[in-house]
Amino acid sequence: MVAPASGGAAGIDWTTWLRRWDEQQTGYLPDREVRFAVMFDVLEVLLPAEFVALDLCAGPGSLSQRLLARLPNAQCIAADKDPVLLAMGQGAIGDVGARLRWVDADLLAEDWVANLGLTHVDAVLSTTALHWLSPDQLVRVYCQLGQLVRPGGVLMNGDHMRFAPHLGHFRKVADEVKAARRADAFERRGVEDWEGWWAALAREPAAAELLAERERRFSGRARDWINPSYDFQVGALREAGFAEVDTIWQNVDNRVLLAVRAA
Repeated sequence: MVAPASGGAAGIDWTTWLRRWDEQQTGYLPDREVRFAVMFDVLEVLLPAEFVALDLCAGPGSLSQRLLARLPNAQCIAADKDPVLLAMGQGAIGDVGARLRWVDADLLAEDWVANLGLTHVDAVLSTTALHWLSPDQLVRVYCQLGQLVRPGGVLMNGDHMRFAPHLGHFRKVADEVKAARRADAFERRGVEDWEGWWAALAREPAAAELLAERERRFSGRARDWINPSYDFQVGALREAGFAEVDTIWQNVDNRVLLAVRAA
């Protein structure tokens, strides 16, 4: 299903809101652009010049925008459930000369893969998103992606992935490094944070309809990260049919997990 039109959001300067979105996301993740670049390095090495990628839980399409700028023969599908972020991406980025297609997709719905409108993709990429899924939900999604990614294709998940419970010192380092970086961004340098960004958008009268729809869609979702651990995700991907699974890049517990589909 194609993402809905922005409705009552006409007149919003989505380009400015996307810039502010990228700035607040970088406050949480200072090496966000490095993470993106590593993913594109993998695509450049392992895939042909022409390929189709799925940006899963794409938000406003920051990853899709950069992917299509870096790899001019690629096509991308940006899929997300959030009506605000979909409208922002459509308004700020558009379809990049028909190379980018937006899809309204809820990973908890049984038919979300069918709504993509294709049977196979060459790559699936997701960043800072799948931590919302419970372990059983993540296993189901990874199994679905194991069928969607063509043989020899790739899946990459960029996210903070917790060290195993017995690695207490590793977890302590990761938690304290993240806390220090965020304090530097949001307290010392005054970067706009997640809550501030959404509060500011709520003051845009034209965004009211989209924000109400967002509240309806997400009203039942827990606000805390579930974040299945790194070891759990590796095992789930192998069970889903990915032959090679390991970290391709890492900064403390911020990782890009690469999975290559069995040929």
